[in-house]
Amino acid sequence: MGLLDNTTQQAYYQGNNYGNYQFTSLEDIINQFIIAYTGENKIIPKVKRTDVAFHAQRAMQELSFDTFKSIKSQEIVLPPSNTMILPHDYVNYTRVLWTDSSGIKHPLYPTKHTQNPFKIKQDSNKNYDYIIDVDELVPNSDFSSELDSINDWNKSSGVGNSSDTVGVVSEQLEFLHNVELLNGGYTSRHHAVWEEVNVDGVETITITADGLSSASGTDKNAGTVRVGLSTLVDFNQTSATVGYDPNTTNPNLPSKPSRNGDIDIFNLLTQDGNPSYIEFNDGLGTLSEKTVTEIDVSNETTVFLLITSDGGHTGASGAAGTNAVDNIIVIPDDVATQLQSGGTSTTWGNYKSNTSSGTSDAEAYNYDTDVYDLNIGQRYGIEPEHAQTNGSYFIDDLRGLIHFSSNCSGKTIVLDYISDSLGTDGEMQVHKFAEEAMYKSIAYAILSTTIAGQQLVPRFKKEKFAAIRQAKLRLSNIKLEEITQILRGKSKWIKH
Repeated sequence: MGLLDNTTQQAYYQGNNYGNYQFTSLEDIINQFIIAYTGENKIIPKVKRTDVAFHAQRAMQELSFDTFKSIKSQEIVLPPSNTMILPHDYVNYTRVLWTDSSGIKHPLYPTKHTQNPFKIKQDSNKNYDYIIDVDELVPNSDFSSELDSINDWNKSSGVGNSSDTVGVVSEQLEFLHNVELLNGGYTSRHHAVWEEVNVDGVETITITADGLSSASGTDKNAGTVRVGLSTLVDFNQTSATVGYDPNTTNPNLPSKPSRNGDIDIFNLLTQDGNPSYIEFNDGLGTLSEKTVTEIDVSNETTVFLLITSDGGHTGASGAAGTNAVDNIIVIPDDVATQLQSGGTSTTWGNYKSNTSSGTSDAEAYNYDTDVYDLNIGQRYGIEPEHAQTNGSYFIDDLRGLIHFSSNCSGKTIVLDYISDSLGTDGEMQVHKFAEEAMYKSIAYAILSTTIAGQQLVPRFKKEKFAAIRQAKLRLSNIKLEEITQILRGKSKWIKH
């Protein structure tokens, strides 16, 4: 039966999967390998499908790097930070460029003469400073910005399932609770706001916060707000006692009730053995300040600063109530055991901000400017990546960013990069020119890892390399007519 017997031309031309016939899916590769190469009186008498799948994926990864036409592209307008985030399926780059208003590409060249090193915090005498800056631990701790304006604070997704609101109002965090009929009982939803905090190298933490508890009334107890530390946030709650998902806000949910109202989610203790949270439940409707001191975080790398709120509703007549939190101050112990960051490195700051190489610049001869006439002999041996005005970049693999020079700011940047063809199911396909190379690679890998197949390994090693070489030639897409046209241009006279 033909491969296209079940696909009509109408379905193809009205669809969006154009040109797909040139590829074979990885699943088909695995199935066809098992049929053709494994079984009684076959090259491989017995093998598990999981083994074939593993070696097939490894073969696809290896062939993607230098055989398949697997280059992908991303385009962005370079932001003021002069950085671009590496794609989520990035393995390596092939080229980086920017395009002008006519769509013409301008290549950018990597520079090896700068970087973005870790800047060590130093005191006024230039000694290493181990004092931890409070503001760096918890950004927006005074709620001067909206929760959604930065990437630090998160709030329960269950807020959207009700008429409640959680957000910053007049520069303080407010929880508006309404009474709801949830699974046969009138109650308030229990909401949470949280932020992950890096406490690596910190021994103890002291928390001070202002809290407001809504007043009690008919069918309503005083509101309760808690602020503290937890390490239990894992979004995998399966019961009332196993797991803790702050997104669950319904306390009456039978299978997975909210644990935002529980006190045991604040599982850390102070050095005196007290719980690691502050509680506001006086019902006075005014902000008051409380503190919990010396919470032990010496065995933790990251913890969650967690804020929970309960409106206190017990019946259908309960009026809406607002709880609030403001001015959270997280104070670590005075001295950390790890080196502290001094902020943005000076090297990177100077590189991205340098916009001038004028005649007043003592080092102007390092750049491609008109002043080279004044620097006789000093431009001998200039490096090509600096002898152009398109710009330059370097890749910071530690932070997952590409850093660009200042003359790229605001330009349309294009990144061509290589992935491993395993990022999504749609990518896991093999060009038919390289199908045989896949079979030979899988067979060689399986035989080389089995005792019984050792005598066949040399043969299949040769067949694998021959199949890959053949695939490269086929995929190179060489056309005689195109080569002829290029060679016609080589006959031009070149003046020296």
